[in-house]
Amino acid sequence: MELVLLCVKVFFARILDVSIGTFRTLGTVKGKTFLAAVLGFTEVFIWFVVVKDALNTNIDSIFIPLSYSLGYATGTFLGGKLAEKFITGNLTMQVVLSGTLDDVVNTIREKGYATTVLNVKGQEDVDKYMLFMEINKKKLNEVRHLIKELDSKAFIVVNETKLVQNGYLK
Repeated sequence: MELVLLCVKVFFARILDVSIGTFRTLGTVKGKTFLAAVLGFTEVFIWFVVVKDALNTNIDSIFIPLSYSLGYATGTFLGGKLAEKFITGNLTMQVVLSGTLDDVVNTIREKGYATTVLNVKGQEDVDKYMLFMEINKKKLNEVRHLIKELDSKAFIVVNETKLVQNGYLK
């Protein structure tokens, strides 16, 4: 019974500390250093307590490292899913259309997405449009599907945005 309780404790503690670690990493990247420091403290404290308990037991069983590893993997998965839900932000989209397709640009604008249009030359000196868009992260799949529906050959590049000043966001 002691082995089962230790394995359950290790498993759930690893889920918690690894999920916190995901948010700490994202906080660091987003420049929220105080939040990242508090999360880092909490993460390492939980990790230390769990490792201490796991290593200072008289029980020699493969189930302890399995619980530890499974908790880590589950925490990584869960932390990523939670981050998708709770971490907000903006994305920059650069879209090169397969030609100069005014109807595509107009449809995207009619759907409420601000779009800056640049005339560019394609690989074989073909005239094309490049769309420059700033969107909310939660709208990425919607906008990407819209663009692919309107121009299946569109080339799309998406980057995280650190700062948006002025402009228009839906």
